[in-house]
This record gives sequence, structure tokens and C-alpha cells, in this order.
Amino acid sequence: MTLLRAWLAGIPAYLWSGWGAIASLFLLFAAWEGASAVYGGLILPDPGTVFATLAGLIDSGAAWPELAVTARRAATGLLLAIAAGSTLGMLAGISMTASMMSRPLVTVLLGTPPIAWLVLAMLWFGASDGTPIFTVFIACLPVIFVGALQGTRTLDGHLREMATVFRLPARMKLFDLYLPHVVSYLFPAWITALGTSWKVVVMAELLSSADGVGAALAVSRSHLDTASTLAWIAAVVGTLLAVEYLLLEPIKRELEGWRQQEREGGAT
Repeated sequence: MTLLRAWLAGIPAYLWSGWGAIASLFLLFAAWEGASAVYGGLILPDPGTVFATLAGLIDSGAAWPELAVTARRAATGLLLAIAAGSTLGMLAGISMTASMMSRPLVTVLLGTPPIAWLVLAMLWFGASDGTPIFTVFIACLPVIFVGALQGTRTLDGHLREMATVFRLPARMKLFDLYLPHVVSYLFPAWITALGTSWKVVVMAELLSSADGVGAALAVSRSHLDTASTLAWIAAVVGTLLAVEYLLLEPIKRELEGWRQQEREGGAT
């Protein structure tokens, strides 16, 4: 409850501190407008046209079902990756041998492009939901695994010794010592995986599904409708930005503040 109150109290200051990001968006729109004037509306429609097209998709009710399907697939793959990657990463972080053995596997997973996993998923799962969900899962898994591994390996040994000496209860060790430290590393990995999940799921839908934002992009591409294509892209990016900066980023700042306090405490 205290953490929730602190998060709510910090929202106004956080929004005020975001003026730099807002300014960068205005610069992007200005560059977009200029490029549209140079190349023409067929190649690159101006922002006004794109957002008017997006508003039309929303008003007609065409946007929400596709966004909901894409969000469901991305969330399912991401949650599976969070569960598996966090658990396996923390288990591997406990043992130096397991950490060393996992490195080449993580390198292989990180080095394999998502399009390769998508082709395999299409062979395994066909045009079902399994294809985009599996592709999101396998693309996000190594990122989360590395975050959990680093969080577990960097836990201060002095704190663990102190907890043992003072015979802290197992519940207190877990929730007051171990988990806050590991989550301070895991949460940035989760945010990175969130962005990856949306990019990958749209790509997977574009090539393998008949619904979702990716499928809508395929239709607009076949019709040479650049405005609709950019409108769908804007819908995905806007949804992702809203989730990340309005919900997740304030929590991330709280966790980073906790990690800074932990470092200062360890230094003293």
C-alpha cells in the first residue's frame, strides 16, 4: 500500500519531467511533416492524415478488435517468457557452474533472428495462435533470463551473511532482501521484453495470421494504402508508449531508487 501511494504521488512530477520526451515527439512530427512535403502523400502521408485515418478506424470499431487480438498474443508470450526466464535465470544465478553453462545457450537464443523462429513456428503450429505466441516467447526469453541471472549473481554477499547471522526468517529474507534486489534488475528486462513482444507479434501476424494488427498491415500493404499502414503502426506504438511510460516507467524509477539506496547502504 505504501509503494502504491508513493507511485501515485510521484506521477505529477514524473509527467512534468517528461517535457523532454514530448519535445522530441514534436521534433519527430515536424521532421515527418517536412518529409511528407518532399516525398508526397502517396509515399509518406503527413501526420494529420495518418491520425485522421486512425481516428476513423477507431470510430468504425475496426481498431479495437485487432489491437485486442495482438495484445492478447503479445501478453501471453511475454507472460510465459517472464515466468520461465525469471525462474530459470534465478536458478542459474545461484550456481556458478549453471551460469557458465547457460552462457552459450543464451548467446544462441539472442543471436538467432526472430524471423528464423517464426519460420519454425509456422511449420510447427501453422496459422494458429501458437505461431505468434511461441515467437514472442522465444524472442523475449533470453532477455529476461539474463536480467534474472544478473540480479541473482550480484546480490551482496555481506547482506546474505548478515541475514544468516541474525537468523532472519526465510519469509523476510525472500521478500525484504532477495526479491527486491533481483526485481530491480528484472524489471528493466521486462520493459525491454515488452517492446520486443509487440514488434515480434506484429511481424508474426503479418506472415502467419488472418487477424490482428499484423494481418491488418498486410491488407493495407496489398491495397497500397500507406495512410492506413502508418495508422496501424501509430496505434501499436501509441499503445506501447502508454503502457510503458504511464504505468511501468514510474514503477521502474521507484525500483532504481531502491537499488541506489542499496548501493549507498552497501558502501557505508
